[in-house]
Amino acid sequence: MMQLQAHRGPDDTGFAVIDRAANNISMDEEINSSNEVSDKQDLFFGFNRLSILDVSNNGHQPMHNKEAGVVFMLNGEIYNAFDYRSELRQKGFIFKSETDTEIALNLYLEYGLEGMLSRLNGMFAIAIYDSRSQKTILIRDRFGVKPLYFLNTEDQFAFSSEIKSFKALPGFEFELDKTHFNEFLFFRNIINRTLYKNIVNLEPGSYLVVNHKNQLLTVRYFDIAEMKADSINPTGNVSGLESEVKNAVERQMVSDVKLGCQLSGGVDSSLVSFFASEHLTKGQLETISIIPQAKGFSEEEYIDVVFNKLRLKAHKYPLDANYYFHNLEKASWHFEHPVNHPNTIGIYLLSQQAKKHVTVLLSGEGADEIFGGYSRFESYHTLLDRLKMLASRAKKDKGNILDLIPYFVNQDAQMICASSFTSIVAIQSIYPDFDFWQGMNWRMKKMNSITGSRLARQRKYEMITYLPDLLMRQDKMSMAHSIENRVPFLDNHLAEYALSLKDEDLMGASNKPIGKYLLKKLTANKFSDDFAFRRKKGFGIPLKHFFKSNYFHERWKDQWRNDIRNTGIFDIKPLDRWIKNLDKCNVSQIDSLWLALSTQIWYNLYLQK
Repeated sequence: MMQLQAHRGPDDTGFAVIDRAANNISMDEEINSSNEVSDKQDLFFGFNRLSILDVSNNGHQPMHNKEAGVVFMLNGEIYNAFDYRSELRQKGFIFKSETDTEIALNLYLEYGLEGMLSRLNGMFAIAIYDSRSQKTILIRDRFGVKPLYFLNTEDQFAFSSEIKSFKALPGFEFELDKTHFNEFLFFRNIINRTLYKNIVNLEPGSYLVVNHKNQLLTVRYFDIAEMKADSINPTGNVSGLESEVKNAVERQMVSDVKLGCQLSGGVDSSLVSFFASEHLTKGQLETISIIPQAKGFSEEEYIDVVFNKLRLKAHKYPLDANYYFHNLEKASWHFEHPVNHPNTIGIYLLSQQAKKHVTVLLSGEGADEIFGGYSRFESYHTLLDRLKMLASRAKKDKGNILDLIPYFVNQDAQMICASSFTSIVAIQSIYPDFDFWQGMNWRMKKMNSITGSRLARQRKYEMITYLPDLLMRQDKMSMAHSIENRVPFLDNHLAEYALSLKDEDLMGASNKPIGKYLLKKLTANKFSDDFAFRRKKGFGIPLKHFFKSNYFHERWKDQWRNDIRNTGIFDIKPLDRWIKNLDKCNVSQIDSLWLALSTQIWYNLYLQK
């Protein structure tokens, strides 16, 4: 299992083998060289370490407190850990390392599980075995920055940071679970659930307890839906926001290895780069950027604005169709699901190149969700805005008007569909059994559980449903190249501050809403109005242009077309028609073509018998 995800931690490996009935714990230094274990040893911990803090062997994991009989593993980073070091020392704890993991372990020993969790500000997946209660505990951070998958069958329970590790389990085979396939096709993700039978990603803000009888209990210790919001703050101001962002970036720069920034030229990554550069000697911050090789998709001019102003060590790398399709299968192997966001391969390339320069990257992920940055957040501001949006959806899905009548009159359904990727017509073309309302069912229930104003509810909904998928993309593509990716905008304090802002701080006070208004005002102060208030482009990929490449057409003809036809999930006829007439294809058809291709490539890697 550890070999299959060795890329996540190439610096060190560690093991613990446990006989739960006898409460006997053997650490790696005690395990004999033949790796033989008895039938009574029924719990195994394994850790691949990417050394960030205290790169010496003192930071070796799993960590073991012999006196308490507790084994502890932590993947990720606790940014406020060292705030508690002196306090714990005063209580008698002796530290062997300079790591956040050892501090978190001692917080657990001193304050218990809930006490530890209430103090942690960071991104993490944690595994604990506590011999005192004979319980195994798995924990995932508040917002789902780090993955923590578990497999539960009649024969075994297993957990891992990556699904591919389960391939090593004796007698186990991946099986397709189409329970949530309609939802996946429309939204491209099924948050925290998977397309595999018996495998789920532990929900953010939750922990799972496995007792000595192998009974499972899931507990939510933090719920985004219950975060305070709706204008509880006095009117936000730029100086207050600046302090919050600056402090969040500063907290996340703790590292004993080289740290840089992922720079797209957008507002979010540019602000992170600005504040990160303030904590280093001028000209020492290194940034990594990807430049799509297609007209209208590059934001290189804005990357250069940041580069020149901050005197960065900027590294820019081109992304073309050959690299894109040549590495699609590698990215799919690491992503472990269909590569739903086309720009995933761009992040794969970015991380691959970043490894030449740094080990830790700061990114701007999360800002759009907590500050309302997507154009869909600007909808519903007036009745006219809502009518325009409804007309747009009706145009996309002509022929399905009767199916969509409930959607037209339900504002929650409209907000949910705002983050979908394609039209019902395009999906039904390639998957005739598509059921729109079955795909909406879980999300409608989730939206109904969220309270607050329209804008607060929509932001929370997207933090629960859309954001974790983006975070998995960042984690999988960066860790594929042994890069740790951090997200300062999801710092506990900054996220809470953002959700407490008034609507006019988020969208401006004028009749024409501007997403991330206050954040853009801060960006304008650091760069310029033109830089901050330009039309949002995002990290776009010229899919239609790439689909026209010789490389794609050769792979389609030689392999991919036959694979799709033989597997039989999707109808090959509309796909053939679209590929022959790419110039006439609309955005939804291009998106559906991409989804069918990426799903088939994933199927080949994980499900093909």
